[in-house]
Amino acid sequence: MTANIMSQEQLKTLQQKISEAMALLKLPDLKNKMAQLAEMMNASNFWADQKTAKTVSQDYQDLKSEIDKWEDLEKRVKDLVELSESGDESLSAEIEKQTTELQKEFEKYELSLLLNGPYDNSNAIVAIHSGSGGTEAQDWAEMLFRMYARFCENKKWKAEILDEARGAEAGYKSIMFRVSGRYAFGNLKSEHGVHRLVRISPFDAEKMRHTSFALVEVLPELPDNVEVEIDPKDLRIDTFMSGGKGGQSVNTTYSAVRIVHLPTNITVSCQNERSQQQNKENAMKVLKAKLHRLELERLAKEKQDLRGEYKSAEWGNQIRSYVLHPYHLVKDLRTDYETADDRGVLEGDLEGLVEAYLKWLKR
Repeated sequence: MTANIMSQEQLKTLQQKISEAMALLKLPDLKNKMAQLAEMMNASNFWADQKTAKTVSQDYQDLKSEIDKWEDLEKRVKDLVELSESGDESLSAEIEKQTTELQKEFEKYELSLLLNGPYDNSNAIVAIHSGSGGTEAQDWAEMLFRMYARFCENKKWKAEILDEARGAEAGYKSIMFRVSGRYAFGNLKSEHGVHRLVRISPFDAEKMRHTSFALVEVLPELPDNVEVEIDPKDLRIDTFMSGGKGGQSVNTTYSAVRIVHLPTNITVSCQNERSQQQNKENAMKVLKAKLHRLELERLAKEKQDLRGEYKSAEWGNQIRSYVLHPYHLVKDLRTDYETADDRGVLEGDLEGLVEAYLKWLKR
């Protein structure tokens, strides 16, 4: 069998896979949704509500990007099939090269087929809490925040800090932020759990090896049509002066909001918006997401539906280790995925870890 015929067969197999993928993604439905968003954007009063307008515009761009990349891939494969069928043997090497490139591109896009959970295409709310260990653990929390910020940057998602409590010397005691972008929650849900760091401490004059922990919570920003019943009598709402970085109305008015859900003792604070009302709305969104997760976890525990023994995100249940000394290794303890490129991971290269987790969920 000649290389040209082999490439033809590979291309036709790839063509079939792309067609199946596009059917699973329901591209016609996505196009209808995009058309509806375009109609909203063409309305004369579209920018009257800037917050809604920005959300609609972002949704439109995300959908357009998703549709365009699949249609472009489909067209390029079709063109290459036609070229391979021309019978020109002088093009065999180029056709083979392009076939390999297109297959790699498809494998990269194929990841989106695994993102079919109920909230996978939602925005994400991420909170990082430093463990015991003072400055060392707080610095680790900041390293994780930087890692996720870089990951979001690479994905062209928007990361917006909702609340932060800085450490006295360095890092964060805790930080909460919203990630806006298509499939943000689906990609970031792999990060929910305890992260362990082993390194030579930059804060230890004797250069001793230290182990630090941080808890990462990842919640979907629930759509408006998801009802979470909250009795106002169960809430205690406090306002306080923001401890943010400053700016108009920040640190000068009681704009920060803390909401305590008394039955569960869940506490949510938001302080980075300028108005008390905005902070209250954000805090309620986060509280609803936390209560929703709590209910799902309760049901899953009852049904023993979490593949084997139920485990909550507590300190003993670490999901991933990052070892920077005496060797270099990042290992996910659920999927067994590991890489020696610890620097790359901490710079936001999480694709391998995310893909391994999504495949592990489907097993």
